Amino acid sequence: MNTPTHPPAGLRERKKVKLRRTIQAEALRLFGSRGYEQTTVEQIADAAETSTTTFYRYFATKEDVVLDDDYEPIVEATIAGRPEGEALTDTFRAAAAAVAAASEADQDFNLARLSLIATAPALDARYAGERRRSIDLIARLLAGRTGRTAGDYQVQLTAAAFMAVLLTASQRWAADGGAVPLRTLVDQAVTTVEPLLAALEPPARPGLT
Repeated sequence: MNTPTHPPAGLRERKKVKLRRTIQAEALRLFGSRGYEQTTVEQIADAAETSTTTFYRYFATKEDVVLDDDYEPIVEATIAGRPEGEALTDTFRAAAAAVAAASEADQDFNLARLSLIATAPALDARYAGERRRSIDLIARLLAGRTGRTAGDYQVQLTAAAFMAVLLTASQRWAADGGAVPLRTLVDQAVTTVEPLLAALEPPARPGLT
């Protein structure tokens, strides 16, 4: 299967991505030195050499500057590009590996982000809501690969378990300061829920092997 190619982002888009990351990086730096609750949006904007108006154009809240990431599109794109009829375990292992690779590509930033989420109650509470949304996404993707509905009980159980083991893997990665590669931890996590994924496989049609 050929991988679709995309034209390189234009200058304006690259500048937007760079500013977004600058705001996030300065926010994490300030949170680390002053504390999450003690740092204001105004201070973050000033450190990033931009305005609060621009900050809110990129991030709706202070929590979003930590929680926003691009992992859901990576999961969706990876699964959409996998061969039809592939084993669910292989499909979702590939999606998890793609997210792990993206996280490790900016390891210091993501380790700091995960550590902050674990220690700031306001972020942890919001992160719980983000996890529920991610479970819903995985349920929809599982449904699309199995012919079941997203509301199917086994689909929901598997989606919840899949996200739980990935969360545990990322928490261990952060707690250990990245000592064990995230890709290794994630691969072990998917193996843990492999029986649940296998149980969702559609039955083979008669005459097919």
